[in-house]
Amino acid sequence: MSLRIYNSLSRCKEDFVPRVAGQVKMYVCGMTVYDYCHLGHARVLVVFDTVARYLRSCGFDVEYVRNITDIDDKIIARAAELGEGIDSLTGRFIEAMHEDCQLLNVQSPNAEPRATDHVDAIIDMIKGLENKEYAYQGVNGDVYYRVRAFADYGRLSGRSLDELQVGARVTPDESKNDPLDFVLWKAAKPGEPSWDSPWGAGRPGWHIECSAMSTACLGNSFDIHGGGMDLRFPHHENEIAQSEGATGQKFVSVWMHNGYVQIDQEKMSKSLGNFFTIREILGKDDNAARMGEVIRYMILSSHYRSAMNFSPDSLAKAKASLERLYFALAKVADPVVVEVKDSGGPYSERFSEAMDDDFNTPAALAVLFELVRELNRCLDENRYDDSCALSACLRRLGAVLGLLRLEPAKFLGVARDSCASVNNELTAATIKELLSERQRARATGDWKRADEIRDYLGERGILLEDASRGETTWRRR
Repeated sequence: MSLRIYNSLSRCKEDFVPRVAGQVKMYVCGMTVYDYCHLGHARVLVVFDTVARYLRSCGFDVEYVRNITDIDDKIIARAAELGEGIDSLTGRFIEAMHEDCQLLNVQSPNAEPRATDHVDAIIDMIKGLENKEYAYQGVNGDVYYRVRAFADYGRLSGRSLDELQVGARVTPDESKNDPLDFVLWKAAKPGEPSWDSPWGAGRPGWHIECSAMSTACLGNSFDIHGGGMDLRFPHHENEIAQSEGATGQKFVSVWMHNGYVQIDQEKMSKSLGNFFTIREILGKDDNAARMGEVIRYMILSSHYRSAMNFSPDSLAKAKASLERLYFALAKVADPVVVEVKDSGGPYSERFSEAMDDDFNTPAALAVLFELVRELNRCLDENRYDDSCALSACLRRLGAVLGLLRLEPAKFLGVARDSCASVNNELTAATIKELLSERQRARATGDWKRADEIRDYLGERGILLEDASRGETTWRRR
């Protein structure tokens, strides 16, 4: 099965054919750095990191660009609120974003352009648009894009100009020729950062930044453009109009948009008070690397185009699922990687089939659990070579999803030498650690986790007996 991707522009799945055979150029709208990254940002980071990982695993030479917006209205307002310089503010939150990425196991993109480093390219693009009569300067000094001059405007969002006209407004300080027109260059206001330009001192509008950075890094046309669903209109619609108006070439072949994040079935929003930063969620566990992987698993357990619901229960389910995978790896104590027969055989094939179907990560994760069941059977039958091969395959497929990077002992929170041995004989130290965790789960009312540990041990011949005083003893069957 060849890779098929849902293209937001055509509204259907299409066979993916890169512009240059064997090469993929991908641009994703990154963070506006005025605050800590939230769970919605985490989803964008993880989803497109996984896309890049899978494309590379298929043999593509991937050039992945994810930008940083380091100048806009929100940044200026936040810096003024905190009494902090803009460079200091953005530098601090860029560093925090990189720390979050590391804990989520999000690889660095090939390039991470910043808007303030591309002001000359932005000015050149606006000048080109002005020369082609797509842009004009208003009496207030701002430069606007003439939307009605671009025949295909609204194609990405599926909105006609008449529909857009109904809700369009012009505020008293604007001098647009048409309510639909949007700003490319903002005239300088007192106290705001500014750059010299043919239209006077000012700064870029938000939409033009991505058009200039993406074409500067990847050329006038490239393969994939990604971002959150909230960016499809107007941001990505405006990017198309700007870029194709300036270059006269098709801007992007495939548009990908990930779905919204919901908190207990309600869309995440600061105004509703149901807003979580990555750091707030990471802080719920004493092992940040483990919790980062739990968040990543939770994100991948939903298809990227669907809404993703976050709740304490969804986080707990993700942690329990990862523990099942790590428990399987822990039982093959020797981490020597052997050659995997037939590259993992049917498991690799089914994994690829899932990912080739528009990056269906839930189906790909299901394959990992099929693999674990077979690995357990091999261990029960003392088939050491087969169990090693399947363990190596599990790690390899997990790595494509950015998972299973930790040593099992570290993830499970036990001493390394207490992990189960190859012959499936759990050591006393491992059992003691699991009983301690079970005791903590019972004390906090987490009966589901307590039962999971009992079942896990029972499957391996360890019987538990709970005394009336709360003590638990164990014996081998």
